[in-house]
Amino acid sequence: MPTYEYECLHCGHRFEIFQRMTDRPLEACPKCRKPVRRLIGSGSGIIFKGSGFYATDYRKGKKTETEKPSAPTCPKSRDGCNACQQVD
Repeated sequence: MPTYEYECLHCGHRFEIFQRMTDRPLEACPKCRKPVRRLIGSGSGIIFKGSGFYATDYRKGKKTETEKPSAPTCPKSRDGCNACQQVD
């Protein structure tokens, strides 16, 4: 069941209550019996179940063959040529 948050328009009392989605919203404050309003943005939460959903799931891993290298390299650098890296 979702949790809904209410605020009293008269005394300012804020409270939460578990209600079914099909239940009618509350109309009276439990403290002073004056009108209340349901606040928007509450009543929902995220629940992660099962394996996964860890910080390590989004960690950068090894690069795949389809990814380009970060810096351009000369094809001859593999053979020991350093001519491209020499500055005149």
